[in-house]
Amino acid sequence: MKRKGYLDVLRLVWPLALGMANNAIMQFTDRVFLARESTASLEAILPASILAFLFIGFFQSVVAYSGTFVAQYHGAGDRRGCARSLRAGLVLSLASGIILALFIPLGRLVCDLSGHSPDVLTREKTYYTIVMAGSFFTCASIVVQGYFTGIGRTWTIFWMNVAGNAFNILMDCILIFGCGPVPALGIAGAAIATVAAQALQFFLLLWLARPVLMRDAAVPEDGRLAVYGQLLWRIVRFGIPAGVYSVLNILSFTVFVFLTGRVGDTAFAVSNAVFTVNYLLYAPIEGFAIGAGTLVGQCQGAGDPEGAMHAGHRTMLIAEIYILVASLSALVFYRPILNLFVADAAVLDQASFLSLGFVLFVLMLAWQCFDCADVVLSGALKGAGDTRFVMLWMLACAFGFWIPLLFLTYWICPSMPALWSTMIAYVVVICCGTVFRWRHGPWRSIRLV
Repeated sequence: MKRKGYLDVLRLVWPLALGMANNAIMQFTDRVFLARESTASLEAILPASILAFLFIGFFQSVVAYSGTFVAQYHGAGDRRGCARSLRAGLVLSLASGIILALFIPLGRLVCDLSGHSPDVLTREKTYYTIVMAGSFFTCASIVVQGYFTGIGRTWTIFWMNVAGNAFNILMDCILIFGCGPVPALGIAGAAIATVAAQALQFFLLLWLARPVLMRDAAVPEDGRLAVYGQLLWRIVRFGIPAGVYSVLNILSFTVFVFLTGRVGDTAFAVSNAVFTVNYLLYAPIEGFAIGAGTLVGQCQGAGDPEGAMHAGHRTMLIAEIYILVASLSALVFYRPILNLFVADAAVLDQASFLSLGFVLFVLMLAWQCFDCADVVLSGALKGAGDTRFVMLWMLACAFGFWIPLLFLTYWICPSMPALWSTMIAYVVVICCGTVFRWRHGPWRSIRLV
């Protein structure tokens, strides 16, 4: 396979980064709308969405690993292997959607234990329930996106994201505030719009992939069960550690979010607003991570580990340049950005909101570059099949280091800047280990296909 230069990396990765940025803009818009609807909805949206993704993230990461197999089969020149990986991922998505529906009562119980105010609690449970009920579309759309990413058609993913997210924003306007005969549904309307947009993206991408599924995914009748059984097992075998990694990541962050919710309503609203901006900046990094995994997977499938190393390094460098420019720009314009979230002057003191927001923006900038390197190289390691390491390293760093530090800090100094400062220490530690593994680990010898 031809060695990937910077332009080759940009051609594949940039549409993914733009697509993730588009998703972040959609979520940013959701939360600005909800801030205009009520402060309680702004407080509820982050913990509710994090809790939903805590459950969905595991299954989503497992089924998404079918896209890594697509990339490796594509690198190996096996077109039928790509199509069979797509079909296997859709089967796993259907099973995942059924299982996730069973987790709705458990998540509602977790909300009850959060200690949040009754108004916020009711909205959290409403949003969580609706998103979990539509989790099949979340998983299945990721699978189809993984197929097109694996074969290098990343602009297809971008345009489908644009269509789905534009539909989401339109539905937000109608369902959150009401329009004509449609009543104002508040946070429930935001959740319905999110699920509807994911469903639209899934059906659009499935329609584009339909000829491939019909033409290339079939195998001889006498070998059908054996071929798909082996493929499903391999996706699950390598995907489960990736899923556990996702759960550990989200679980640790969920603990952080629910703990910060005890500091005070105004501080919690500021924290949620800044994290919304943080995700807007951070989301393209997820696209770079997916791109790094895809490029590494293609090179590994072609038997070119050195090419995989070069692709991972170049993707990380491009991502670092982006996040540095984006974070500095957000810090410069923090005041007009935060003013978007100050909707109810009777509830929130604007001066206090902006003052705390500036401090949190500075802390966010401090960890972004380390977080960027860790996320991109973790994606590269997963693309190579080294999913067990990323799972175990996340477990050690998040629950062996960060969470104990977080509770100790809350006990000694229960302020929002102090709690946010623990994030910097955590990200630096996990980044150093990931970089070392990428440079010296045994991932070069792993073969998925």
